[in-house]
Amino acid sequence: MTQGIGSLADLFRDHRRSFEANRYVYAVISRRSKGLSVGINLNPDKACNFDCVYCQVDRRTPLAVREVDLMQLRKELEAIIPLAKSGAIFTLERFRHTPPNLRHWNDIAFSGDGEPTAAPEFLDAVRLVVDLKRQHQLVGVKIVVLTNATLLHRPQVQRALALLDQNEGEIWAKLDAGTEAYYHQIERTRVPFQRVLDNLKLAARARPIVIQSLFLRWHGQPPSQQEIDAYCQRLCEIVEAGGRIQLVQVYTVAREPAEAAACPLEDTELDALADTVRRRTGLPVEAYYAGH
Repeated sequence: MTQGIGSLADLFRDHRRSFEANRYVYAVISRRSKGLSVGINLNPDKACNFDCVYCQVDRRTPLAVREVDLMQLRKELEAIIPLAKSGAIFTLERFRHTPPNLRHWNDIAFSGDGEPTAAPEFLDAVRLVVDLKRQHQLVGVKIVVLTNATLLHRPQVQRALALLDQNEGEIWAKLDAGTEAYYHQIERTRVPFQRVLDNLKLAARARPIVIQSLFLRWHGQPPSQQEIDAYCQRLCEIVEAGGRIQLVQVYTVAREPAEAAACPLEDTELDALADTVRRRTGLPVEAYYAGH
């Protein structure tokens, strides 16, 4: 039975990677997309080169699915597109409490249980989505890639991003730290911080990008002022290198994370952090809170 949604906060927290009997395609009401987002999970095996302390994915119990069946992916997208395009999706129990201002289809997002650009099928999946977007005349429906930026330098990923540039594509790239030490503490990865920084500059020189940054309390401690200052400096360095940042999304933990020690910042703390980023960088910043 489908779980009902009783409040806007519940609606935003419900990011199940499931829809009907689908294997790869799901749908959520996204606070950062400000509407309906049709998600594509290219990592059903939960494989990721980050192990972020705040991630809600439990990677201790990986699924048996290892590869992406592109024919099945296409079938699932072709089934959900008419529901999303017509608005019929909002008659389903799961979405019937969606308020009027969020009842619009914003994007198709490569976002799931891991890093989408790591999937061998990423380029072909992008081609598939572009083909269906053109076929169904989905003007105004963006194609968003949520990425940790670790693989943006790969030639195959570069080809996929170039295709997205021609089809209302956007890159939402993660940057959760200003220093190498804090980056490894929060992301728990072997990938060097400098690779992320270099790839952010590479991507932002080619097109405007969105920076998505989650800040939290880890074992009771928020990020230090020194860390926030270093983070702002990293953003400035991207711009100074010729990169374009169209928006910085500053947010905090909103869904139950895999690690209990990862807790959300208070609204006032997030507001102060966002104000600091605006003042130090001159960039547009939007804040998204734990409870709404």
